[in-house]
Amino acid sequence: MSEIERGRGVALWSQIADILADDIFKGRLRQSEQLPSAQELATRFDVNRHTVRRAIATLEQRRLVRTEQGRGTFVQEQTLDYPISRRTRFSQNMRNLNVDTDIEILDDAREIPPTHVAEALGLGRNEYVYRIDSLSRADGHIIDHSTAYFPATRFPGLPAVYRRTQSVTQTLNEFGVGDYVRLHTRVSARLPDAHTARLMKLPANRPLLHVQSINTDPRGGPVQYGIARFSGDWVQLVLMAGD
Repeated sequence: MSEIERGRGVALWSQIADILADDIFKGRLRQSEQLPSAQELATRFDVNRHTVRRAIATLEQRRLVRTEQGRGTFVQEQTLDYPISRRTRFSQNMRNLNVDTDIEILDDAREIPPTHVAEALGLGRNEYVYRIDSLSRADGHIIDHSTAYFPATRFPGLPAVYRRTQSVTQTLNEFGVGDYVRLHTRVSARLPDAHTARLMKLPANRPLLHVQSINTDPRGGPVQYGIARFSGDWVQLVLMAGD
């Protein structure tokens, strides 16, 4: 198929989506390559931009392209398989995938946590936690927006250590927690709030993989409650048995 054919009973947007998909499958449009603008595609196919936008939306649903706010539409790269097990470690996962990583710490605070966080960490009323918000990138792409909570009394001054190490494992090790395991993981699909959508440069109507987790020391004492909001465009969660 080279160009659209009118009058044959197939919607124009569907034909355009098939042509662009064929360009992707045959390598005429390569991974990470930016698609022509909606106006350029409208000119190419002699249609209006609404028809082009519907075709692009179809390609997004098929996970062949992704749209970044303020930048444009790009051919989707292969997703990263992110294992979740009893010993999930972000840094180790990224090393195993052979990708360059970067963690940007957005904010940290000492605060009274929400009730569900306090309960998960086994804290009493009015006990404090440290909250750390961060963005993680793999090969320059934002893959998650995370919020982590740690018991403040047990880990005094933790944010400063985490900013230096940029590693939960190394941070906890400096406080004498040489190992920790994942007690609980809950995965759901949720729409991002406005703050997360802006940080991750995602449309507000694109669901994220919302992962809630509790990590404990070898004696079962909770050391971290985490919320990771993964971009489904970049990450595929793989649940692993055992360690």
